[in-house]
Amino acid sequence: HCPTCASVLSVLKVMLIVLVVSGRNPFPLLGLDTPNAWNWSQNNKIYACLMIFFLTNMIENQCLSTGAFEVVFNDVPIWSKLQSGRVPSLPELAQILDNHLAMGGQASPSNTHGPQ
Repeated sequence: HCPTCASVLSVLKVMLIVLVVSGRNPFPLLGLDTPNAWNWSQNNKIYACLMIFFLTNMIENQCLSTGAFEVVFNDVPIWSKLQSGRVPSLPELAQILDNHLAMGGQASPSNTHGPQ
């Protein structure tokens, strides 16, 4: 859960895609043998760029994920996973919404984090 890691990964993603598209092989400059994955990426540039893009986006999203699940009804929070520590079941969420509708859309502070 590191926003800095996600930012660094985003920059590396762009740099890697630029390298693949340009065809510049960075490995000889680093004194390394060219891996087979690089040769494959040069023969399949579109697939390689798509794979780099989607895999790095998946990792970036994991780095930025807070695990929050918030339900707001008429600008009033009625459920918070961060406060309750869990996600409500569908029947439980439906019951909470029904209760708020029956009360005329007013939220009660006791229901903002789920049942006790």
